[in-house]
Amino acid sequence: MRQLIILCALTMPFQAHAASFQRPIPNPQTATAEFWFLTASVGLLLALVAVQWLVRRR
Repeated sequence: MRQLIILCALTMPFQAHAASFQRPIPNPQTATAEFWFLTASVGLLLALVAVQWLVRRR
């Protein structure tokens, strides 16, 4: 029994091999993503203009 425990303890590190790290490759930008980015950018600019207009009126 003791030999079995020693054998398991010695072979345990060999069972825990991990795969090497594969760096994720980002997907290219799609036309839909570019459209929504444009929409968000225009919305942000309009919000900044509205804030400037409100602050200037005070």
